[in-house]
Amino acid sequence: MTVIGKGEESGAVLEVEDLSVAFPTEDGLVRAVRGVGYRLDRGDSLGIVGESGSGKSVTALAVMGLLPATARVRGSVRFEGTELLGLPDARLSELRGSGIAMIFQDPMTSLNPVYSVGYQIAETLRRHNPGLKSRAARARAVDLLGTVGIPSPERRVDNYPHELSGGMRQRVVIAIAMANDPDVIIADEPTTALDVTVQAQILDALETARAETGAALVLITHDLGVVAGHSDRVAVMYAGRIVETGSVEDIFYTPRMPYTLGLLGSLPRMDREEERLTPITGSPPSLLNLPPGCPFAPRCPLRREACDTTEPALRKAGHDLHLSACHFADELVDTGAAEVFDAVGADSEALARFADTTTPPPHSTTAEEDSA
Repeated sequence: MTVIGKGEESGAVLEVEDLSVAFPTEDGLVRAVRGVGYRLDRGDSLGIVGESGSGKSVTALAVMGLLPATARVRGSVRFEGTELLGLPDARLSELRGSGIAMIFQDPMTSLNPVYSVGYQIAETLRRHNPGLKSRAARARAVDLLGTVGIPSPERRVDNYPHELSGGMRQRVVIAIAMANDPDVIIADEPTTALDVTVQAQILDALETARAETGAALVLITHDLGVVAGHSDRVAVMYAGRIVETGSVEDIFYTPRMPYTLGLLGSLPRMDREEERLTPITGSPPSLLNLPPGCPFAPRCPLRREACDTTEPALRKAGHDLHLSACHFADELVDTGAAEVFDAVGADSEALARFADTTTPPPHSTTAEEDSA
């Protein structure tokens, strides 16, 4: 199993190796995560991208030890050399918040509606610092709210979650995550359901949290545009596994996996004059009964016989830190999305039907012509 990281030296703050997660159901075993591996050194930033259902959030929850007891978790998750899988919940509770902090995608369900935001930040502080006085905890809460960009933090500290906007609630969650100076921050789609302007502000707040704490960052999102300016490395997930990884430059400028090409081709670009996008047709496969071979094969324009029989391993594509899980990665050198996928614009059939309903018959006359 390949562990994705900068190098082989020891001292990584977080190492995930061959992580697999399955959920038993009445219909069978859902293999939500299949052999995921990566490593983070201090100060690293890893962006994990992919469609909904690709296993991004389940991977994060497995790292945090927050999956239900029925989940079958295999592999290894090491934080500063300590194995987390199988660790007693009391010990995991000590690490959550102080060692590894997580920012969830929905702040309204992350925050307790019956307590003020200041109380909840102070509670986090005092949980890991029992000797901290209430007044000092409140002062630190005010300071944290100001750090993440909330105006008038002295007044907002006494507000309840419902009194804040969605963007401000997400800032509060970021403040809670950075309260105890964690070594790793996992942000699970922190900009979901926010408009573009607020999204940029939240990402700036996240960068501030990273700078203030010196933490390594795992940024989970379905938007490649989000990770472009906020990650050092990118891992693309599909059907529960990582199918391509490399630096931001590798992924954006020299992708070597058709799925990554499709994601990039479906992303509007302001720096290029392209009239059409290149969407990926079809849907991700069911993780309940994965067919043999490459999971992306049914949607892949490069599909060949080998794709239907053997699932490709994650292997070197160009250099040691750029890896791709594609049998034909070498054929994608200097290839754009439009050369692999069919570019489409608006629904041409729908436009044709609209034109038929708005165009008058060839020999019809207008009311003015009749009166003339």
